[in-house]
Amino acid sequence: MPFTPDRVEAERLVNTYSDLILRLSYTYLNSTCDAQDICQTVFLKLLQAPRSFDNTEHERAWIIRTTVNLCKDLLKKHWRRTTVTLDAAEHVPAPEPEEGSLTAALELLPPKYRTVLYLYYYEGYSAKEIAALLGEKPATIFTRLDRGRQKLRTYLEQEALT
Repeated sequence: MPFTPDRVEAERLVNTYSDLILRLSYTYLNSTCDAQDICQTVFLKLLQAPRSFDNTEHERAWIIRTTVNLCKDLLKKHWRRTTVTLDAAEHVPAPEPEEGSLTAALELLPPKYRTVLYLYYYEGYSAKEIAALLGEKPATIFTRLDRGRQKLRTYLEQEALT
């Protein structure tokens, strides 16, 4: 039989502990949005599986321990270590392609060929996946890959001659 939390109990828990969970989470994560997510997760864990606590101190200790563990788990996630905020990324310019490089040659291609070649070689998508992403038929993508390679080869050969 599924556990249905009592609305009064849920309101009591939120009123009693939401500030504690948010502040504690924020001290770990330095992010209001992440702290709010942790807060929701703690309450969901508490309300979805019935628990009995000896007293309010035991309840408070469980909530603190759960909050800390969820914050630590979030900090361990790979995407958390390899991403930056949009504000920080806004000031980083895109790298300029070096003259004579393959990337510079790609820039010379029309967008429909450049996009397909980039997704295929740099991002590792298959032609069928690119077709799904761009809303095209796979045969169209195969054709663009072939024509894009031919144009790229021509550009690179002309560059080598000069």
